[in-house]
This record gives sequence, C-alpha cells and structure tokens, in this order.
Amino acid sequence: MRRCLQLAACGRMESRPNPMVGAVIVADGRIVGEGYHVRCGEGHAEVNAFASVAAEDERLLKEATVYVSLEPCSHYGKTPPCADLIVSKGVRRVVVGCVDPFAKVQGRGIEKLRKAGIEVTVGVLEAECQWLNRRFFTFHREQRPYIILKYARTQDGFLDNHGQSLAISTPFTKMLVHRLRAEEDSIVVGRTTAEREHPRLDVRHWAGPSPKRFVLSSKACCTAAADEDGERPYRMVASIEELLHVCREEQLQSLIVEGGRQTLQSFIDSNLWDEIHVETAPISVGEGTPAPSLPDNIVLKSKETYDGNTIQVYTM
Repeated sequence: MRRCLQLAACGRMESRPNPMVGAVIVADGRIVGEGYHVRCGEGHAEVNAFASVAAEDERLLKEATVYVSLEPCSHYGKTPPCADLIVSKGVRRVVVGCVDPFAKVQGRGIEKLRKAGIEVTVGVLEAECQWLNRRFFTFHREQRPYIILKYARTQDGFLDNHGQSLAISTPFTKMLVHRLRAEEDSIVVGRTTAEREHPRLDVRHWAGPSPKRFVLSSKACCTAAADEDGERPYRMVASIEELLHVCREEQLQSLIVEGGRQTLQSFIDSNLWDEIHVETAPISVGEGTPAPSLPDNIVLKSKETYDGNTIQVYTM
C-alpha cells in the first residue's frame, strides 16, 4: 500500500479534479504490475496496472492480490468501471486503502467485488490514503474546497512594518509558496492586499499552472499587475459565501487564502479552514498589523526551518 501511495502522488499535477490513485498487483510473491492515474479522462490506476503486466505473467492473475489506495470505481464516467475490470481478470483478493466518498461510488465498488466472490480488505493505511486525497474528500463530503490559510509574520507577531509592506519570506521560502500555489486550484486575497501590493499570485518561481485568482471585496478595487498576456488575473467576489459557491460550481477543490489579517481572520472565525501555514522570520519590527489569532482547535502537523525562517503547518 505504501507503494500505491508513492505511485498515486505521481499524478498530483494532472489527475485533478479526479483523485490521485495508485495500484499494485502482487502474485507469486512479487510485484507483476503497477500503475497510477496519470491525468483526468485517461485510464485509472487499475487499468494502467493491468496493462503493465507482462504477457508471461498473465497466468498469475487468478491468484493475484490487487492493492489500490482508493476504492475502485463502480460507475461509467469518462472510463468504464474499474471494479468490472478487476472482476473480469479473476483476481483472488483486493486490498483497498480507503472508501471513495464520491456519491456515485461510496462502497459500491467494494460491494461489486465481494458479490463477484473476491476477498476484499478495506482500511489498510487508511489515514495516509485519506490524507493524500484530502482535497478531493473535503470537496465531496463538505461541498466546499479544502481551505489553506497562509501568511508570513515577524518574530514579534506582525504582518508588516508599521503598516508598510515588509519582505518576510526568503527566496527559498518564496519558491515553496509558488510550489504550493501550483498544487492548489484557487487562491484569494482581500481588497486591501490587492490595492496595496498588487500581487500576481502566480507560479513564476515554480513549474505548473497558476491557481484561479480571486479578490474578496464588496466593492470594485484596483486588482493587480496584468499577466504577460495583458489580462487582469483576478475575479472579484463579494463574500466568502459567493467565493465558496464559485469554487463548487467550477470544481475548484482547494483554496489558498493569502489575504491580510481581516481576510484570514474572517475564515478562522467562520471555522472555514483545513490547514494553516505560518512562516515566521527571525526579525522584530515593534509595531504593525498583528497576525491573525490562531484558533484553539489546532494541531501542529509539521515544523521546518529554511534560511532561518520557520514554517509551521497546523491542522484541526
């Protein structure tokens, strides 16, 4: 199953909005096939795993165990059901990392396998499998994007220097921010940040697609410097409710909040967050805009130090 998770992560950039899934076929004490979901609209992990089985190993499938990080699909979408494919191959056993929360699956794939006489084990490395697809799970279970709050602060707890913009991130930690943007579907800042800083919110220090960009404001405002093609990159939304509605309608499964204190605090006060990323620089300014107040129900997920700056990631 750990190999399934390794394979699944290879589809991080192109499988969206589908989940990341890895599959491994084991027979005669060795791996005879493996695959992952490369991109949306193409073969699922199970399809690619079976396609990788060498001709001389086909005879082993009747005694094989298929490991898959997410429940095999049971419905017709852009591709046929993977549960049907597994049944047709006549494998002996299937090990599933976690159940698919998607409304058209939700246990139906597992049920189909069991009805075909295949032994099915569910819940192996379940927490790790759910964490890998936390965006997909949150979107389908809660009907909203997975929300990441992110900000940088000084050691004495301010977002700026006496109200003036302050470069807190280092070149390396800025690159990490751009990597995060490339992995998420959308990003939002507040009106004050848009007017004062004109952020581009793109991925120029990393490779990949820029997220869909929003400004949270009840009135028109100066947005940002134009993209290279001359287009303004932001879409205005009047409220958090409107923003979440747009994300649902446009299948944007994750959202980064990079606004100032007011915007960040509004998400915290509404309990609309899943991760909080706090970068702290070893500098003090004495006075400025205070960082938002962290909620009580947080758990430190990780803590790393780069170029003197510490990045802490919190979850619920």
